[in-house]
Amino acid sequence: FLTGLPISYYAATYGVDMDLLTRGAGFGYIGSTISSFVYASFTFILFALEAAIMAYALELYFHLPLYLGYMLSALVVIPLVTHGVTLISRIQMITQPIWLVLLVLPFIAIIHKQPELIGQLTRFAGQSGEGGHFNVLMFGAATAVGVALITQIGEQVDYLRFMPEKTRENRLRWHLGVLIAGPGWILLGIAKMLGGALLAVLAINSGVAFAQAVNPNQMYLAGFGQVFSSPTVAVLATAFFVVISQVKINMTNAYAGSLAWSNFFARLTHSHPGRVVWAVFNALIAVLLMELDVFQALDQVLGFYSNIAISWITAVVADLVVNKPLGLSPKGIEFRRAYLYDINPVGVGAMVLASLLSMAAFAGLFIASPAIAWATRGKYYIARQPVQFGKMRSKKCVICEKEYETEDMAHCPAYQGSICSLCCCLDARCNDVCKPHARFSAQWQAALRAMLPQSLSRYLTNGLGHYLLLMLVTVLFLASLLGLIYLHEESALMQTGAAMLPQLRLAFLKMFGALLLASAIVVWWLVLTSESRRVAQEESNRQTGLLTREIELHGQTDAQLQLAKKQADQANQAKSRYIAGISHEIRTPLNSILGYAQLLDNDPSIPEHRQQAIRVIRSSGEHLLSLIEGSLDIARIEGGKFSFDIKEVPFPDFIGQLVRMFELQAHSKGLTFHYELTGDLPRIVRADRRRLGQILINILGNAVKFTSTGGIVFRLHYAREMASFEVEDSGPGILDEEREHIFEPFSRGSAGNSASATGTGLGLPISKMLTQMMGGELSLHRA
Repeated sequence: FLTGLPISYYAATYGVDMDLLTRGAGFGYIGSTISSFVYASFTFILFALEAAIMAYALELYFHLPLYLGYMLSALVVIPLVTHGVTLISRIQMITQPIWLVLLVLPFIAIIHKQPELIGQLTRFAGQSGEGGHFNVLMFGAATAVGVALITQIGEQVDYLRFMPEKTRENRLRWHLGVLIAGPGWILLGIAKMLGGALLAVLAINSGVAFAQAVNPNQMYLAGFGQVFSSPTVAVLATAFFVVISQVKINMTNAYAGSLAWSNFFARLTHSHPGRVVWAVFNALIAVLLMELDVFQALDQVLGFYSNIAISWITAVVADLVVNKPLGLSPKGIEFRRAYLYDINPVGVGAMVLASLLSMAAFAGLFIASPAIAWATRGKYYIARQPVQFGKMRSKKCVICEKEYETEDMAHCPAYQGSICSLCCCLDARCNDVCKPHARFSAQWQAALRAMLPQSLSRYLTNGLGHYLLLMLVTVLFLASLLGLIYLHEESALMQTGAAMLPQLRLAFLKMFGALLLASAIVVWWLVLTSESRRVAQEESNRQTGLLTREIELHGQTDAQLQLAKKQADQANQAKSRYIAGISHEIRTPLNSILGYAQLLDNDPSIPEHRQQAIRVIRSSGEHLLSLIEGSLDIARIEGGKFSFDIKEVPFPDFIGQLVRMFELQAHSKGLTFHYELTGDLPRIVRADRRRLGQILINILGNAVKFTSTGGIVFRLHYAREMASFEVEDSGPGILDEEREHIFEPFSRGSAGNSASATGTGLGLPISKMLTQMMGGELSLHRA
């Protein structure tokens, strides 16, 4: 009761389960993995015991073989657990009235029919035959079995962590709820243990053997025999009550076990396949234990387990009620990986010390935890100071992108943002970059340097040292496991076949040697694999650093390119504004020059020898005007201010006018001009007639201009609402080295530099730009 009180209060206050509470109460991030394993072991041991009782009930009524009953009893709760604590709570509430009625009925009948049985209980001597006198050794053995149930508080905490927040209005009800649902289970447990003892006395008085009287089925069969006169009804009531009881208990066991295994493996593997997987895993272990007949070795199993269980629970309690008030431990419960050392020697050391010395004395456990906390000055509770988020109530995780309360968030330097506690636990790539000094490997190396000379500690931190450490743990584990099994088998053989003990001892020694040899190979393989993984991780980190540096450099280059592009765009816009402004100033006098040149050219009074000069003035003015118009078009296109005037165009007439116009020009130069049409032209198309004509006139005009002999072929192919224009001439062509520059403004090929050819060098660039803006393509091919 006293150990459950502070655990229940802190769990309900901070909304944490037993694993998270252990993390912040002196065990650290990886250190609480040990307690998760201990708690998970409790859940599957209790799960197996309760399921075995249910299997006996099924055998009692349905005559179901035990091996099938074991499997059915273990697996039946899995579908119920998969729906979470909401369904579990609903089933508990629905079955609670039925369970309570069946629980108290036998005791009411006993008080009514055999009230003297209570007096017999106080004088019952059992198998000892000591007349009921108090026996310290037997009391200690019974206490050892009962103490194993101390971890039941963990299952109570799984419900208490969902308690509403304590306020001034609900303060009394909140404390009362924590008291009843938390340590209050002990009071009901004591009453049930006394009631079980009373039923056991009743069963023994009814002729049940001592070995069978501890079976709850036999106890309640005797009890319901006092309620119902029909043996069949009594058996049915017993089976029904036991099944309900075991389902209620094992739902909680399976749920709590799935949480414990999930926490255990999530820290070791950084993966979270889901609680359903671990619920099945817990049930399968329970089935294996039942097949090994764990119920018959109940006292040995729980007696051994109680030493570890009480060591863990009281180490946690000592931190909560001693270390925190004395300031040896930080206030509150810090459970986030980002702020914890992997191993906190306070809780882990207290638990290991108490377990190794088999300290059953309550005070001894309390002394260990405060003593270690004082010796380490509370250094190993917090690896780095938590980042404060101010008044913000929630933050978004940079990995899962979900909103969480700031109490569940930490700042992650690896991902440069806030990360939730779950994603932080499952991440396997950061290598605790936020707290490298708090990793278990760093703590282990620091401990070796502190305890051993530098010349010796250097060898124990490499692969050989890791191998020796793992082998030491493996040898201790194998020796403990096989030793327990041997002692169990030895106690069984002492009564039937003591002569076989030497052969049994030899067989166990051979088994230990074989397992040790196989373990040595497996451990060496694990060490080599770990070393390879470490080297690969270092290389990956190096390559990642180089890639990150390259990305940063690319980012700087891109920023410079963007700046240069911006400056170029600004210069281009300035050029466009300048051209637009200067063209206006040039066109005003140029229009006057062209106008007077046209008037003088048509004036018959001008002497013949002056007409040639006037024609040169007019031709030069028109060339300058076309240059200005082309420059303005390019400026508007590059500045994004160009727009099309889309209207309906009679397409056949439009093409016919172009063909007739260039036929005349070609024939005037002595050239041939052929027009080839493929497909049926639509009567009307929507296009900018002026700009489409400008493109075709530029291309056809160049073909006529630069062709001296031969002819020009103009082809038009129309199909599937797509028009393809092709102009072929027999001119000098364009050299290969000039192709990439021919579409640049003011660029002219070698043929255009002849004295007979005139032009601005803007026709092709403007035509290509207009074609692309219309969604088309302009290309050049040389035969």
